[in-house]
Amino acid sequence: MLLHHYRFVPDQSLFDVEAFRAELAGERSPIAPFKAALRSIQARLDERFRAGADIRDLVHGRAWCLDRLLAIAWEQHDWPDEGVALLAVGGYGRGELHPHSDVDLLLLLEADDDAPYREPLTAFITFLWDIGLEIGHSVRSLTDCEREAEADVTVITNLLETRTLAGPERLREAMQARLATDRLWPADRFFEAKWQEQISRHYRYNNSEYHLEPNIKSSPGGLRDIQMIGWVAKRHFDTQRYEDLVAGSFMNDAELRILSQGQAFLWQVRYALHMLTDRAEDRLLFDHQRTIAELFGFRDTPERLAVEQFMKRYYRHVTALAGLNDMLLQHFDEAILHAGQALPTVPLNERFEIKGGYIQARSRNVFHKRPSALLELFLLMAEHPEIEGVRAATIRLLRDNRHQIDDLYRDDLRHQSLFMALLRSGGNVARQLRRMNRYGLLGKYLPEFGQAVGLMQHDLFHIYTVDAHTLRLLKCIHGFRKPEAREEYPVAATLIHQLPKLELLWIAGLYHDIGKGRGGDHSILGARDAERFCERHGLSSRDTRLVSWLVEHHLMMSMVAQKRDITDPDVIAEFARLVGDETRLDYLYVLTVADINATNPTLWNGWRASLLRQLHGETKRALRRGLENPLERDDWVQETRSEAHSLLATVGADMARVDRLWESLGEDYFLQYAPSEIVWQTQGILDHGDSQLPLILINAPTDDMAEGGTKVFIHTRSVDDLFAATAAAMDQLGLSIHDARIATSSNDWTLNTFIVLDDHGQAIRDRERIAAIRRHLVEELDDPDDYPQIVTRHTPRQLKHFRVPTEVSIEQDPANERTLLEVVAPDRPGLLARVGRIFMEQDIALSAAKIATLGERVEDVFFITDKAGAPLTDPERQQLLRERLIEVLSVAG
Repeated sequence: MLLHHYRFVPDQSLFDVEAFRAELAGERSPIAPFKAALRSIQARLDERFRAGADIRDLVHGRAWCLDRLLAIAWEQHDWPDEGVALLAVGGYGRGELHPHSDVDLLLLLEADDDAPYREPLTAFITFLWDIGLEIGHSVRSLTDCEREAEADVTVITNLLETRTLAGPERLREAMQARLATDRLWPADRFFEAKWQEQISRHYRYNNSEYHLEPNIKSSPGGLRDIQMIGWVAKRHFDTQRYEDLVAGSFMNDAELRILSQGQAFLWQVRYALHMLTDRAEDRLLFDHQRTIAELFGFRDTPERLAVEQFMKRYYRHVTALAGLNDMLLQHFDEAILHAGQALPTVPLNERFEIKGGYIQARSRNVFHKRPSALLELFLLMAEHPEIEGVRAATIRLLRDNRHQIDDLYRDDLRHQSLFMALLRSGGNVARQLRRMNRYGLLGKYLPEFGQAVGLMQHDLFHIYTVDAHTLRLLKCIHGFRKPEAREEYPVAATLIHQLPKLELLWIAGLYHDIGKGRGGDHSILGARDAERFCERHGLSSRDTRLVSWLVEHHLMMSMVAQKRDITDPDVIAEFARLVGDETRLDYLYVLTVADINATNPTLWNGWRASLLRQLHGETKRALRRGLENPLERDDWVQETRSEAHSLLATVGADMARVDRLWESLGEDYFLQYAPSEIVWQTQGILDHGDSQLPLILINAPTDDMAEGGTKVFIHTRSVDDLFAATAAAMDQLGLSIHDARIATSSNDWTLNTFIVLDDHGQAIRDRERIAAIRRHLVEELDDPDDYPQIVTRHTPRQLKHFRVPTEVSIEQDPANERTLLEVVAPDRPGLLARVGRIFMEQDIALSAAKIATLGERVEDVFFITDKAGAPLTDPERQQLLRERLIEVLSVAG
């Protein structure tokens, strides 16, 4: 275990000063020896790093070596007097240097007139550049330092951490006197400015320490958060070491250990990044994560990749550091900004009170004497929304007493009742569970949740760790309860107020992904954990079955909506039988919408919303008809046709022409489209008359045709490569196809409908853009044999770092007399056009497609037949198709 009581001891073997001086004496030019010394020092440091040396010895050791080199370099130049000094500032001033950290220097002048020093200063700085040293430097007089520090908090921050490397120490002391808190930047003003600076920095990273490619320096929980604590401590308490905060009771030994171990781990990662990239790199990009995981000794296991194990350790450290940063800054706020203020106090009960809007324990022994208060505090916060947070001293008491939560604690009926009371409180349950997680209590009370803390999946689809995703899902559920949610989530916002027991949804949300990382089906593992939770907490067998069912099937609604043909009555009937009743359906819908939104913000769009809305509505109608009385296909066709016929008659359509057109269309057409869509398409075809140009109708979402995407309808002569040509043309336009429905009339005209989104996942509504799309499609599809060029855009950097094997599965859909082809492949520009080209090559007809892009991979489903309209049942033909798809899509892009 790393110890926080650390003192750096210089290691002369890193850099032999006397030997170097002797070498210099024998050289005509000092540049070559300095260059060689820098290379030698870094090579020794890298060798020790790879051998597992203490990272603190390496980071401080590099600074110590540079101190000596710079002092010797200073001696190589002639200085007119003692009116100038060389100071290390910033990170270098703290004595910390990574392989490519800037060597921040201040050339400090006693007098404002720099004329006597210009020549030697220029020569000195040029010399440092010539020897290959990456420096950041400034030349300031004492007066300059005072003026610029007063104007800019970043300057005063940089000058808080200084060391004299050469020249008189009295100049640095004079500067520090001018920068003292009684002259400028008093502690309260400094703290407030730095806190706002941190808030802005965290905002740039979505206020989350969970990022697929975090910045180890600037992301929440990163090195800047550690430095923030040090800066405030230096300015207010005049301390130079974190240990001094322990002596002053602002930090305890356990917290200092969290800070010290977290800093050491982040230093290891940062050193590795600099060493591997040969530059000052602080972004933990996919390019480097696998390499560093291997360098740190992680190895793949059947349950988890090495990179996932490494990132779990990273997330656990930064989560702990972010929580510590929160608590200490709250502590500083009370000690600095509100010191001596008489804050209003409102008693809540014998154990807790509200002071200045924050809850606090009324006794330091409250959690020791009454351990149930560890849960009671969060229940009180849920019941009192006016409470802004927890006071720092009470946060520390929570953290110091969480060890009391053991098996006996969890099995105590009083504690189980308190936790269920929290879930049933009607307050902001999601916020309280997030606080419990931040303070380390949630994973103690629910050990199965604790196993998931920091657990990541190395892909572009799941952009949060399991615990962060779960808590975001709960936040989404709470968000559905707000009035403003009705605009973006109309169905979920309505259903959330109709669910009979909201606590069942909180439990299902907590457990839906909890089985990940253990091997096996996480849905089944999570369902078992959820069942045990419900039984332990005294839920009825009926409620237990519902929660367990929701966890086991939490992916089902999304999968059916995105991969199955939900215009098929058989699909709806099958899903309705799985769900069983309307209550389960409503719970599952709300859970599904929250899950998609919490997985990746880019996943939720109008198209996915419309699919789920349609599936929910059709299933609810099926359940109301009764599972024993499903709507037959013929009835479905007749109802759709009759309603569309009435609508066309109402708007004065030529019904004789309508009937003639419809005679050429098969029953599948009336299964695939809603009456309003049939009316729109029929009117367009009739208005187009005998024109031989392709008919292109484009419609953005409207109230009566709420598809959530831009609908493109194409009516033209049927040719073999039409789908491939259309996919290529849309790719050229920067459009992504999310749904395709292909119908062919008996006289060989196609009626193809595509739902498309732009490259931001949004529907296209701009009229000029729609007109341009229409012109481009007419031009490209007028002669599909003149095949549009498949786009050759560069594959995005992130996609290149994921090895997604192309998988092709083929099964039959006997009810619809067609074959279902599912393709899982790495996402690449032009992929769908290539699939269409393969269909053309192998004489395959496409009747429908469901397109889903999930991070770095696509999961596309195609409903296909041969040219005669028969399913593909020949095993040899299936194998040929499979091999060709794998061959092309594995290297596409």
